[in-house]
Amino acid sequence: MEGLYFGPTPGPTGLAGNFYGPVRVTGGFVAGAGLSKIDHPLDPTNKYLNHSFVESPDMMNVYNGVVRLDQNGEAVVTLAEWFETLNKDFRYQLTAMGAPGPNLYIAEEVAGNRFRIAGGTANMKVSWQVTGIRQDALANAHRVPVEEDKPAVERGYYLNPVAFGHPQEKGIAWVYRRDRILSLKELRPRDIAGADRPSTKE
Repeated sequence: MEGLYFGPTPGPTGLAGNFYGPVRVTGGFVAGAGLSKIDHPLDPTNKYLNHSFVESPDMMNVYNGVVRLDQNGEAVVTLAEWFETLNKDFRYQLTAMGAPGPNLYIAEEVAGNRFRIAGGTANMKVSWQVTGIRQDALANAHRVPVEEDKPAVERGYYLNPVAFGHPQEKGIAWVYRRDRILSLKELRPRDIAGADRPSTKE
């Protein structure tokens, strides 16, 4: 049972909701696409800059940095004290900076919240990346099902019907909120403008 349902409103944006300020969600958050929108750093009064989120089916965390190797072509990277408590199943990437580093390798994998790089040359800069899969209590209790069958009532319908070349009436929202959606579609711009005006009643 859904607590709230909001559909797109008439108007140029068609937004179902718009929040100004921080928003907290303590449970899972499901979205068809992730997007960040900020004022464009080179033209903040005239443009927006949009980036999509990095996505993974694995509840993956990504960590990276740059380290300079010692005289033996090695370096120890120290991670946060909670790193191994939060993460498991580590993957590594190393990139030499300024010169080739064909012999770079992970000499010691993560243990005690640190790992060791070797095989480089003295004073070489190395860009590193480590990923880990969340293993905290919340993640373990709510693993993301990568593939799932739609329930019977939703079969034949789409989360985003227009993207597949179908009308909005083929959307899953219509299955559950048909009457509400029809009422929203019938709203006229002047109705919305009237609702936005402050009341003059005493």
